[in-house]
Amino acid sequence: MIYTKKTPWTLVLGIIMVAYAYMVQAGIMEPLIKYLHTSKLVGEMVMLGYVCGGIAIVVGLLQAFTTPKQGNFDYYLSAVGGLAFILVIAFIVKWGLDPQMGAWGKAAAPTLGFNFASVMNLNYVVMGIVAGIIVVNVFKIPEWAENGVRMSRLGLKTGVILLGVLYSWEELRNLAGLSVVLIGFFVLGSVGLTLWMGARRNIPNSMGGVLSAGLGVCGVSAAVAAAPVVQAKSTEIAYTIGTILLWGVMCMFLFPIVGKQLGMNYTQFGAWAGTGILNSAQVAGAALAFQPTGIETLKVAEIFNITRILFLPIIVLWLAVWYVKREVTGERVNLGQVIFAKFPLFVLGFILMFLLGSSGVFSPAQHYVGKYFDNSDKALVKTDKATGKVTDKRLKDADAEKLQAEAGKLQREDQKAALARLIAEKKAMSPDHSTTLRGIINSKVLSKEASDILKKQHEAVYHTAKKIAMFRDIIAWLFTFGLTGLGMQITMASIKQAGGQPLVIGSVVGTVKAVGSLIVVMLFVTEIV
Repeated sequence: MIYTKKTPWTLVLGIIMVAYAYMVQAGIMEPLIKYLHTSKLVGEMVMLGYVCGGIAIVVGLLQAFTTPKQGNFDYYLSAVGGLAFILVIAFIVKWGLDPQMGAWGKAAAPTLGFNFASVMNLNYVVMGIVAGIIVVNVFKIPEWAENGVRMSRLGLKTGVILLGVLYSWEELRNLAGLSVVLIGFFVLGSVGLTLWMGARRNIPNSMGGVLSAGLGVCGVSAAVAAAPVVQAKSTEIAYTIGTILLWGVMCMFLFPIVGKQLGMNYTQFGAWAGTGILNSAQVAGAALAFQPTGIETLKVAEIFNITRILFLPIIVLWLAVWYVKREVTGERVNLGQVIFAKFPLFVLGFILMFLLGSSGVFSPAQHYVGKYFDNSDKALVKTDKATGKVTDKRLKDADAEKLQAEAGKLQREDQKAALARLIAEKKAMSPDHSTTLRGIINSKVLSKEASDILKKQHEAVYHTAKKIAMFRDIIAWLFTFGLTGLGMQITMASIKQAGGQPLVIGSVVGTVKAVGSLIVVMLFVTEIV
């Protein structure tokens, strides 16, 4: 362990966070919040500012008035300053830079022809990594913050554990056999090909392991999950993330063009995008680019993407065994011993949270990531106990008349029937009914006013379990925090020493995966959803 010197910065950063929370709560920051359109984040600004700032203040005062004694307790206390340092930067990125970048992307779209922030995936997670890289390379990590920066990966591990909550047995049961077979073949094949190429090109086992997970499963999240198993260095994770993001952006542009030229249907393209694109975030982008006026393609693509993510524990287990064989003895090992000694606890935690989520502990296991369908009057009509105000989300008569007036614009019989049913029943009657209504919205056949009415009806019947919403917020912050800290461990000097092998391997594996899955899909996938 490396012990830092006594510093007042833990106390100072705590005061800054608490002061910011107070200014938000008091309305002093309201002009900035309105400018950035971050009013929905006010709750987390206040809560995180007070809680995290309060902890930093307590620790800072403890450090100021006590004599440190080297040991585990002092080490963890000394890390709080660095953790607060990362948090302040993460706050700036998520609450300031992220919404501002989104606004700039939209503003530049008419000139550039595309939203650069969306295309380049410039969200707060990616920008957090970049911010960390800038801090460590342009400036320098303060000595008092070093312990906290080293501990930042704990946030990533905890995030992976909680990620298990977002999946359920209901999803697994509804997955088509085709998705399991197709994804299984290409996930396992991509991992195996990457490991084989890595050995041929003499890259470190840690680099090959983390790269194989990222290329084979679901991109950045898989790379982060596998990194501790193969003891990957920060530079190796950085190269993996860069390779995945670069290839994902290319695929997002190329896949829809190829799909259109080949005359692929919604099911074919969704299966191909969900299998062949490395990065999960780019799967949705490609699906929507292929079919911007409906969600049928997106639905298929997400089914395959979810299947891919569910392979993550299997791949991590494989890599745990592989790494021990190659790095430790190179001989046959006892699988049970490997699992016990080397399998990361955070993956076991992921599996446990998955099982708990599947049991309905956190939400009804009816829909993707805890969002379930409920069109009961109890869910749609609510009375505020404090004010007595009644909120009725069912279709109003005036809105029904507007929809009826535009019903003649629809050409598809299923959409005509769905609209007529909505007008008669005053609400969406089933998930399939709601999905068809969403298809009407995306077709842009109706006026904006009518589309807005349908959008409200679609959203009214879907509810996110409160516990799931809480977990999603926590997970987002854990990854933001962990990846910002990870960026602070990536220096340009170390990256230059790593060489360009990951990009070469990633390009080969990505091409094989994309072309191979295309051939399989064109030969065996014909069904239209």
